[in-house]
Amino acid sequence: MSAKLEALSQNLQAQFGDTLQSLKVALGEVTIEVAAADYLSVMKTLRDEPALGFEELTDLCGVDYSTYGDGAWQGKRFATVVHLLSLANNWRLRVRVFADDDAFPAVDTITEVWTSANWFERESFDLFGIAYVGHPDLRRILTDYGFIGHPFRKDFPISGHVEMRYDPDQARVIYQPVTIEPRENTPRIVREDTYGDAAHG
Repeated sequence: MSAKLEALSQNLQAQFGDTLQSLKVALGEVTIEVAAADYLSVMKTLRDEPALGFEELTDLCGVDYSTYGDGAWQGKRFATVVHLLSLANNWRLRVRVFADDDAFPAVDTITEVWTSANWFERESFDLFGIAYVGHPDLRRILTDYGFIGHPFRKDFPISGHVEMRYDPDQARVIYQPVTIEPRENTPRIVREDTYGDAAHG
């Protein structure tokens, strides 16, 4: 582990102690996990504490762990993962928080800490159905307003539930149940016997 990652890990441990559910260093990055109840206060401290100094949020996304590890995952299903950057200290941090309720996943919004979280949280809400409590304008951002469900959840069908088409009789776009028959395509590969043989080009 580099001296910089070691210093960041020590600063995080000193600042948060038992509030951290886990702290891992892997592939040159530090990842911490916090409880949903501590999420907002931890994020404010990460921004405001000079020893940490994460003034920039670079990414926020939702994750559905229901099929993680080929379905061997045990634990809460939905998480929000945030990537932070400290320009002053020149280090990065990943923060993960799991929603307590799988049926209605929700965590606090961090738009009051970093305004750049606004559209990221809307995207996570739209695609994964994670609600961000206190968000000033939590509505869909990528799917249309009549869309049903959250398409990045692992149990959402690949073909969707409804399809949209233009109806010339009604002179408008209509929604109807999906008419696509599910099928499995198996690619066929045809190669010459000499494929990959340097002697035959």
